[in-house]
Amino acid sequence: MSDLTAATGNEADRHFPPIAWLSSLALGLVVIGGIVMASYAPRLAPLKAATALLVAAIVLLLGAVGLLFRIPEFAWARFLKVFKWSLLAYIIEAGMIEFVFVKDQMRGSSLLIVTLMLVVFATSVPVTIAFTTARYAEVGDE
Repeated sequence: MSDLTAATGNEADRHFPPIAWLSSLALGLVVIGGIVMASYAPRLAPLKAATALLVAAIVLLLGAVGLLFRIPEFAWARFLKVFKWSLLAYIIEAGMIEFVFVKDQMRGSSLLIVTLMLVVFATSVPVTIAFTTARYAEVGDE
């Protein structure tokens, strides 16, 4: 048991970095960027704004993952179990959204930005779900 839970003996009382907040904020940024890109389809969207939102989302998501790997005594088996199944679901969902953009004749750099936004979308939600589940799991219950 870590020093953080020694006083209460409860894993839920541990303090964690803002991983869910960062990954959720990354999700919000790509949703906004996706709305901007979709509103212009099939015309050329303003790529500077969408690219800025995408870069900010990637930085936030990488920050969340970086903080996640620095957590001592974490329920990694539970995290990975939840992450892999939610990742599968969101890859399928992102693939369907990608199909819609391709079907609507989006091409070139616009499609590249949307594809990268969908990659962030498909990874940020599973990170949030798996982290939220694993943070309340007992480290030895795996």
